Amino acid sequence: MADRDLWRELGQQLRVDSIRAAAVTKSGHPTSSMSAADLMAVLLTEYLHYDFDHPEDPRNDHLVFSKGHASPLVYSLFKAAGAITDEELLTFRKFGSRLEGHPTPIIPWVDVATGSLGQGLPFGVGIALAGKRLDRLPYRIWVLCGDSEMAEGSMWEAFEHAAHDGLDNLTAIIDVNRLGQRGETMHGWDLDSYAKRAEAFGWHAIEIDGHDVDAINAAYAEAVATEGRPTVIVAKTVKGKGVKAVENQEGWHGKALDDPESAIAELGGIRNLMIDVAKPDFEGQPHEFETGPLELPTYELGDEVATRKAYGDALAALGSGRGDVVALDGEVSNSTFAEIFAKAHPERYFEMYIAEQQMVAAAVGIQVRGWRPFASTFAAFFTRAYDFIRMAAVSRANIRLCGSHAGVSIGEDGPSQMGLEDLAALRAVHGSTVLYPSDANQTAKLVAAMADLDGIAYLRTTRAATAVIYATDEEFPVGGSKVVRSSDDDEVTIIGAGITLHEALKAADALGEEGVSARVIDLYSVKPVDVETLRAAAEATGGRFVTAEDHWPEGGLGEAVLSAFADADESPRVIQLAVHEMPTSGKPEELLATAGIDAEHIAAAARRLVEAPVGATK
Repeated sequence: MADRDLWRELGQQLRVDSIRAAAVTKSGHPTSSMSAADLMAVLLTEYLHYDFDHPEDPRNDHLVFSKGHASPLVYSLFKAAGAITDEELLTFRKFGSRLEGHPTPIIPWVDVATGSLGQGLPFGVGIALAGKRLDRLPYRIWVLCGDSEMAEGSMWEAFEHAAHDGLDNLTAIIDVNRLGQRGETMHGWDLDSYAKRAEAFGWHAIEIDGHDVDAINAAYAEAVATEGRPTVIVAKTVKGKGVKAVENQEGWHGKALDDPESAIAELGGIRNLMIDVAKPDFEGQPHEFETGPLELPTYELGDEVATRKAYGDALAALGSGRGDVVALDGEVSNSTFAEIFAKAHPERYFEMYIAEQQMVAAAVGIQVRGWRPFASTFAAFFTRAYDFIRMAAVSRANIRLCGSHAGVSIGEDGPSQMGLEDLAALRAVHGSTVLYPSDANQTAKLVAAMADLDGIAYLRTTRAATAVIYATDEEFPVGGSKVVRSSDDDEVTIIGAGITLHEALKAADALGEEGVSARVIDLYSVKPVDVETLRAAAEATGGRFVTAEDHWPEGGLGEAVLSAFADADESPRVIQLAVHEMPTSGKPEELLATAGIDAEHIAAAARRLVEAPVGATK
């Protein structure tokens, strides 16, 4: 069979199989798959270099479906490559099948979960950065994009960064089929509107008919030959191509065809072409960076050190001891102190500028290749990238995030800069770890521990310098806590973390002068929470708890404490001190007092509990 005949026949097979897959449960996106079938047929037969028997091969190309709803096409490609059987293809969207409605990495040939539009290309930028600067291998990244998702700002963050970094190993393919979910897209079939913007960002742009297999082949060849900048192929396609009942018709997005048998017949029937996909054609292994001994920074008891500074020190030390650690920052590295890593390990530092979505996406893409990324910005600004964090969990990604400048304690900058919802947001992410250190030595130990954690790990750091209260030989296991002060006569437990732990210790001192003994717990692991220590404290102090947090009351430290008693026979009486009113600018001590989370308010809450009659609730 001649090449172009094979491409055309394979395109038809991919359409047929997309229809068949969606027909099983009468759900899915076959028409969105049909528009891109020719584009993927040529790619699979001629340009993709991938060993499906060894998906872990570091030399493999990477194919990312940014338009993840076209999953019937993804799975039809896998069948054509011999990776799955026809029988498995027909389990699409069934309970228990790994062929889910949108692709996820439970399938070994899928790098990242997509389906939340606007994310695949940013992930692809991260993989391309890993190829260029970390692995230093000539694999290519191919990203199939939908035209609807080009309205997402995150796509243009990706366009900007890819051009800035000269990622000529990256090719984006825009499937311009004109129709979105409810009707025509913003730009319809105006290919120039996409190409000219891409060119303005610094990309090489090629406009083609996305059903002309010769034009597709030529465009891919041109993309591979282009050096110094990424390439975008803007392909005019027809949604539902090949089946008159749905071809270029509104109202067929996300729907199985009414008459799949006649549609399959119209496309020429079922085919069983098998493609011997080219394997990587070069030798080489990922680059390994030189390392030395891991020597974490240490700090003297009583010294005043900001935990954000300790984060930077520890991250740089970790980079010296581990060649797989990389760092990213959103143009605030002189505040998060990621700049210390940047100066020590410039080859493994990625400046992502004010583009938090692309920063998190790049971290996800980089970890696809086994690197250990740490990404930092102000805690408040991670909210902009929250959907990327959520989808990173769906991707089973292993990334580490550090949010600095948390809470009202940052002072004069005001509420737009105060992270007050970050603990709640990150606790809600599936499988996440949430850490909130209170001093510099603790921070250093937790940063080192984060490198080996799976899933989404989040570290909250404080702007202000606080006293070092832990010796250098103290250990801080994830899921633990520290009983900083206790006695057999404790009448109340005060629980804090970060800035409020120091306020809690001051409050305990004041109470001690009045003859009230208070137990103080540093809940540095907010998730997972130390249930055993909290329950022991409740028993020892008569079920009297005061929690204090520089955070909104919803979802933070206080509610993490309450969760430890969800299935307990008895629960403590808890006074939950948190930020309840919208803060303003002011000095840190003024704002802590106004929010009611300083030492004076903590002590007052403890007194109320101690003075309350047994069984009373305050």
